[in-house]
Amino acid sequence: MKLIYKLHLSFGILLVCVLVLTATFVYPLLMDTLINNQREELRSQGSAMMELVNSLPVQDLTPSQSAAAIVQPAQEINRSVDALLIEPNRNILFSTMTEAQTQTWLPLIEQHSSHNQPGLWENGQEKYIVETLTSNPQNLDPASAVTAATLVLSTPLSKVKSYQSELFTRMMFIMVIGGIIAFGLSLFITKRLVTPLEKLKLELKKVEKRQFDEVQLIQTGGEIGEVAQSVHHLAGELKQYHHAQRQFFQNASHELKTPLMTIQGYAEGIRDGIFTGDRADNGLDVISSECERLKGIVTEMILLAKLESEDGIFDQEEVSVEQLIDKTADRIRPLAINERVDIKINYEVDNPRKLHIHGDSEKLLQAVLNIMSNAIRHASQAVDIEISERDGQVQIDVIDDGQGIPDQLLPQLFQRFIKGKNGETGLGLAISRAIVERCDGTISAHNGEQGGAIFRMSFPSK
Repeated sequence: MKLIYKLHLSFGILLVCVLVLTATFVYPLLMDTLINNQREELRSQGSAMMELVNSLPVQDLTPSQSAAAIVQPAQEINRSVDALLIEPNRNILFSTMTEAQTQTWLPLIEQHSSHNQPGLWENGQEKYIVETLTSNPQNLDPASAVTAATLVLSTPLSKVKSYQSELFTRMMFIMVIGGIIAFGLSLFITKRLVTPLEKLKLELKKVEKRQFDEVQLIQTGGEIGEVAQSVHHLAGELKQYHHAQRQFFQNASHELKTPLMTIQGYAEGIRDGIFTGDRADNGLDVISSECERLKGIVTEMILLAKLESEDGIFDQEEVSVEQLIDKTADRIRPLAINERVDIKINYEVDNPRKLHIHGDSEKLLQAVLNIMSNAIRHASQAVDIEISERDGQVQIDVIDDGQGIPDQLLPQLFQRFIKGKNGETGLGLAISRAIVERCDGTISAHNGEQGGAIFRMSFPSK
């Protein structure tokens, strides 16, 4: 099932569950609320009527038109409310019910009078909401037999249930309409969310098929937009990687084929007697030289493969930057003398001995040697080594005064078998990059404003 259908189904089920749970809890709560409101209404009506009863002289509390005039105005408020005003001796002063109904209520009043609590009274098959109030006449004659009057107000529970059903039906209708609107909005929002994902899936299919040139950037925001940018960037990186891999195999084939063809040519010439005497000796020297060159290329290829894949070949330790630069200068000085290039070391810190980085000292030495030897081969007169510390980073700059790096070579300078003028195997800078990155550092190269090339290595300071 597609994601968009799963989201629609999930939201629909969630919406139905919410409606069912709401109906389950609201229905009885609505009944309780209506009953409480009805009791408040009965209590309010009863209080208004009892104020009139309490203000009358006791002789007027008789079944006469005066009592009816007291109760009738309050009864006009709600026709569904029945009122019964009686004395303790069951003398009925006023009743809105028929004689038969009144007689059925008298036993109920006596039964509940001892509890003096309102509630739901059962009268036959019907339940009623009942409120009782007792009068306290002000001008009561002590010799009178009338001591007080009790007002009983009642309304059928069936009326409240009908209100409950009507209100609940309206509420559910409104909730269903709201649910339909919410579901429609969810369809729209879900489509807005899922559509970029579906497009992103198609772009990932292109990556899977290695159609990197056809991968498009999905224009959207939020986290999906970030993922889309990452996928687009990944496609670009994979494109470069595959291009580098193809170029590597082409260059490796060329680099290995050239010495092998030379070796084969001289070997066959010596075997067939074409080269004899001094020419044969010279051919053997060429074969030996090409074998050494071939051995060097294979050794560096194996080293580079290990640097990029194996973890156990690095012995991480704290390395003194000052000692690293001094060792490099000592080893590279013969080459500098041979090329007639001066080496200058400049520390832009107060105490160089405090500069330390984390890495494999021997491999870092090899990385810096590769960079410096490359600079010496391309320098005119001098190579400057500048060491500084900025923002928690130890920075080592190797600067030569040569012709600089060709612009077309800069983007792929640290790839395998990329050689410039006077280059050797084309693996030295790639090895340096692998070593620096495995030591949590970065390496870059650019041309200086005054000419020459600048190689910059940065490491976290320890």
